[in-house]
Amino acid sequence: MTTLASLTWTDVADLAGRGAVLAVPVGATEQHGPHLPMSTDTDIAVALTDRLATQVPDVVVAPAVAFGSSGEHQGFPGTLSVGQEAVELLLVELVRSATVTFPRVVLVSAHGGNAQPVTRAVRRLRTEGRHVLAWGPRWGGDAHAGRTETSVMLALTPHLVRMEAARAGNTAPVHTLLPRLRDAGLSAVTANGVLGDPGGANPDEGRLLIQRAVAELADLVTRHRRHTDAAS
Repeated sequence: MTTLASLTWTDVADLAGRGAVLAVPVGATEQHGPHLPMSTDTDIAVALTDRLATQVPDVVVAPAVAFGSSGEHQGFPGTLSVGQEAVELLLVELVRSATVTFPRVVLVSAHGGNAQPVTRAVRRLRTEGRHVLAWGPRWGGDAHAGRTETSVMLALTPHLVRMEAARAGNTAPVHTLLPRLRDAGLSAVTANGVLGDPGGANPDEGRLLIQRAVAELADLVTRHRRHTDAAS
């Protein structure tokens, strides 16, 4: 695995000359219930890009973008949100800078709240002729800090998971909560910050979810590289 932060500019020049892809982990710093760390979304994004780089040749992993659009979580202490406009602008300027060196960039976002600004940023960048992709894992299961995310974190960083503090939150279907959530934030629909139930979470399930997600991401990046190579 190759990380941009560990390279010199001459190393980067060699990799870029071979058509390397820059993979940017896009996460958030927000509450994930009383049992998961604030870094959950960023940790997951980093893990996915790291695994991508071990499976696909000439992928370079950028430092993570650790702040996202998390305003709906602001009712819980510790959440740090910069909002959608800031996320969009940051990614636009970041990719503009990156594509001076790297012919292709993939944004790997593990925070659902970033979906809209990421989509808008990619649309804008593509109109400028830049080869940029955006991808995020589609885990299914609980919406936030439930069994799914907890299983993934148990597979990645079990020392950061406090299963003794894990409790079910609001288990109602998410679509029924969205109007209230959008108006008043997550704290209006769940007292502990969880949407779902982390009970039954286990690392084996998390490893399988990660394996499937990385396979999907690796296939996407490989196909995009072939397509852009053929078009050039």
